[in-house]
Amino acid sequence: MSGISWSRKGEWLELSALSGVRMPAKLLGKLKAQGGVVERSGRVLLRLFPDEPLHCMPQWADIEVLYEDDFCLVVHKPAGMKVHPTEAGEGGTLDHAVAFHYESTGQACRVRHIHRLDEDTTGPVLYAKNEWAQLLLDEAMREKKIGRAYAAVVHGRPDPPQGTVDAPIGKDRHHRSRRRVSASGDPAITHYELVASYKNASLVRLTLKTGRTHQIRVHMSYLGHPLVGDELYGGRPDGIARQALHGETLSFEHPLSGERLTVHAPWPDDFARLVERFEKM
Repeated sequence: MSGISWSRKGEWLELSALSGVRMPAKLLGKLKAQGGVVERSGRVLLRLFPDEPLHCMPQWADIEVLYEDDFCLVVHKPAGMKVHPTEAGEGGTLDHAVAFHYESTGQACRVRHIHRLDEDTTGPVLYAKNEWAQLLLDEAMREKKIGRAYAAVVHGRPDPPQGTVDAPIGKDRHHRSRRRVSASGDPAITHYELVASYKNASLVRLTLKTGRTHQIRVHMSYLGHPLVGDELYGGRPDGIARQALHGETLSFEHPLSGERLTVHAPWPDDFARLVERFEKM
């Protein structure tokens, strides 16, 4: 993006040039067909911000905006909240809260989450504000270019203190909501590092090379160190009413500038109290 200036004018993005800007061919063709591309005096105008229906009923919730601009939104998902509805008529999800945020701030854009977190996992969730940003960020997710780092409190002390779990994950045929390590499952790779050891528990940081359902929970249980509070995978509710897992950072390339952004999410109160409790033991 070096040497390319831009500005937003209502529904339009004005660029000093189009070369060097990542534009999916299918979207560019769609914009041209709909009159959404205008060239004048060496500048290009793209209609990237048309008014769109929310496709989701706005519902207020106490969520924290961690980052926002014309293209992206990152919000901190609290525990006990799904990212999106999983059945018809379901409300109270993060998507509903984001719809409220858009409506209350006068932004007529569709709700587009780029990734998900488990219902009881806290941390940052990335949203795209237009179709162009969504296409580029979806591609980045597929190509493993969006980085996610987590903190977890696990039972015991992992040995070695730093390592990689490379074990495929599939559905558990004996339990509808559980996953398990299975030779016939999908490839799954988790990197972990011991941060601090306590009496009978440890604080670890983890990064994902893949993004399977319940991946961290399954892999740490597979190592013999389930997450504290994660009763589904063998953990005990030792001072927290959910699995002790929090997304600490989210990093991605901005769809327009290409700049690498890193968004940090502070520990929620229940996670911080749990760590403090173990530190004092």
